[in-house]
Amino acid sequence: MDALVKTGPVKGLTLTQVPVPTPGNGEVLIKIHKTAICGTDVHIYNWDPWSQANLNPPLVTGHEYVGEIAECGPNATKYKVGQRVTGEGHIICGTCRNCREGNGQWCPTAKGVGVNRDGAFAEYLCIPESNVVPVDEDLDEDLVSFFDAFGNATHTALMWDLVGEDVLITGAGPIGIMAVAICKYAGARNVVITDVNEYRLELAKKLGADACVNVAKEKPEDYFEALKIKEGFDVGLEMSGSAPGLNQLLSLMRNGGKVSLLGLHGPDTKINWDHVILKGLTLQGIYGRKIFATWNKMIAMVQGGLDLHPVITHHFHYTEFEKGFEAMISGNSGKVVLDWTTKK
Repeated sequence: MDALVKTGPVKGLTLTQVPVPTPGNGEVLIKIHKTAICGTDVHIYNWDPWSQANLNPPLVTGHEYVGEIAECGPNATKYKVGQRVTGEGHIICGTCRNCREGNGQWCPTAKGVGVNRDGAFAEYLCIPESNVVPVDEDLDEDLVSFFDAFGNATHTALMWDLVGEDVLITGAGPIGIMAVAICKYAGARNVVITDVNEYRLELAKKLGADACVNVAKEKPEDYFEALKIKEGFDVGLEMSGSAPGLNQLLSLMRNGGKVSLLGLHGPDTKINWDHVILKGLTLQGIYGRKIFATWNKMIAMVQGGLDLHPVITHHFHYTEFEKGFEAMISGNSGKVVLDWTTKK
C-alpha cells in the first residue's frame, strides 16, 4: 500500500510502498478515506528535537483520520466491515491506576498512533478495537478527519465552566481557533484570542471570536472597555507554547481564574509566579482527550450545530502531501485535509 513514511533521521516524509498491516487479536484494519495534518506531524516532518527524542524511524506517520472497517481480527466483534469509523490516537494499557480510574489520557505507557507505532498516513491502519470511534452518517468526513485535534481543543476548553465567562486564548493555531467556537457554543460571554499571524486571526474571527488581537500591534486590555471586562479574564486557554504568550495570559487573569495549559513549553520557560500564587490561579495541564468522554461531547456538539468548516482551508490528494505541509509550515492555513479515496 501507499504510505507516508519517516524513513530516517532527516527532514521530510517519503511516499513509498509498505505492506498492508494484518489485524492481530482484538484489532481492526481500517481503510483510510481522509486524513488531516496536525502540528505534531509538522514537528515530525521537520525532524525537530521533540521528534528526535520521541520517534524511532522508519515509521508510517499521521494520527488524524476517518475511514471504514476493512477487516476484523480475531476476537474483534464489536464493529462490522464497511462501518465508518475514526479512532482515539493513544493506545493505553488499560491496567494502570489512571486507566482503571477512567483517566486513560494519563496512562504512563500510552503509545501514540503515528508516533510510537505506525499511523494513518497510509491506505490502511491497524488499531485495537477498543480505540475505534464509530462515525454517524450525518457527520462530514472532512470534519471527522481532524476530530483528534478537535478533541484537544474540546478537552482544553471544557475543563472549566464557561457559561457567562470571559475567555482568553493565546495561540491562534487550528486548535486555538477551534477552541474559540467551542467556548462560544458552551456559553462564554467573550472570547479573545491572541497571535501575531493575521491570517489565522482572521480565521478565528470567522469562528466567532469577539476580539482577535495581534500582540505585535496591540494589547488584549485595549478591548476591556468595549467587552465590559473589569477584573481580567475568568478562563485562560494557553495554546501557543510561547513564553511571552503564557506570561501575558497569566498577567491578565482575574483573581481566582482558571487556566488550561495545552501548549508545550521548553524546560527553561520562566513565569512570574506572583501571578499564580497571589492571584490564587488554578493551572491544569492538558494532554490528549478524555477517553471517551471528550469524543462524546465532540460528536454531540457538531450534531447540535457547532460548525467547524471555516477552519478547513486546504484540500490535497495524498500524493500532494508536500503542498499540504508547505501550507501548514507557512502558517497561512487552518486544517489541511488529505484525500486517500483514490489513487493517481
